Amino acid sequence: MTRTRLIALSALTALTVAACGSQGDSGHANGAAKVVTTTNVWGSVATAVAGGHADVKSLLTSDVDDPHSYEATPADAAAIADASLVVINGGGYDHWADDVLKNHKNVTTVDAYSLLPHNAPGEANEHVFYNMAVAQAVATKIADDLAAADSAHADTYRANASEFGKKTDAIAATEHAIGQKHPGAAVVSTEPVAHYLLAAAGVVDSTPHGFAAAAEEGHDPAPADVAAVLDLINGHKVDALVVNKQTETAVTKQLQDAARKAALPIVEVTETLPAGQDFLTWQRQTAEALAHQLDSAAAPGR
Repeated sequence: MTRTRLIALSALTALTVAACGSQGDSGHANGAAKVVTTTNVWGSVATAVAGGHADVKSLLTSDVDDPHSYEATPADAAAIADASLVVINGGGYDHWADDVLKNHKNVTTVDAYSLLPHNAPGEANEHVFYNMAVAQAVATKIADDLAAADSAHADTYRANASEFGKKTDAIAATEHAIGQKHPGAAVVSTEPVAHYLLAAAGVVDSTPHGFAAAAEEGHDPAPADVAAVLDLINGHKVDALVVNKQTETAVTKQLQDAARKAALPIVEVTETLPAGQDFLTWQRQTAEALAHQLDSAAAPGR
């Protein structure tokens, strides 16, 4: 489920030239490994594992921009080419990094999407940062790759990854508890960003397939699909509306207005870290927000 994006030939040429011009010594002057991540989501995971012993740079850090529509700059391409380790989301999510990496196959890369468990619930979804098993696997892979590049701190990297894993386990437990408290809960989503959170919580995403597919492809949904979603909201056939606040459109505004008018709880989710938060805080607070809004939906008098 990836969005089709066209990248101009001139832009690709500029990226390739810039990246090739920056390639060279991968040891780095200060001796520290250089980790480049496509978004600050994976940058936060890498930072937790590195523990200050590696330089971590995230290419996309805005909590407003849509990562799907981002296009790499020459500076981004140069950073990727010069990295000791690159962490991408994969699954077509950060296709712009894939385009650069095709010209730099020697760069060690961690692809989060490729670490998705075979038994992951539902259809494959590129928003794997909402899957705690994937987050833990990415941390472990980063630790192993950094240990190979910097054996002096190998034990620290692996210990940090282990500690990170314990905290993602705690978040997974919070998610599981939501389903136990709210069996049969259902939501409708403006975009299937929180797919794995909802699945882990046992919450049904009742979004019509056509609406979800259009959102994933970056297209306007068909009027019939919008009407179907409005019927779910206005008829209180779902317990909450889940909104990706980074891709606001006229349709998503319409759905939020309808939810407010119907007194239906709204859960906001994002694809990159909110300002001042790290990965673990972000995921924990998002799970807690879902739990809170479902509690609100189930409150007497609603």
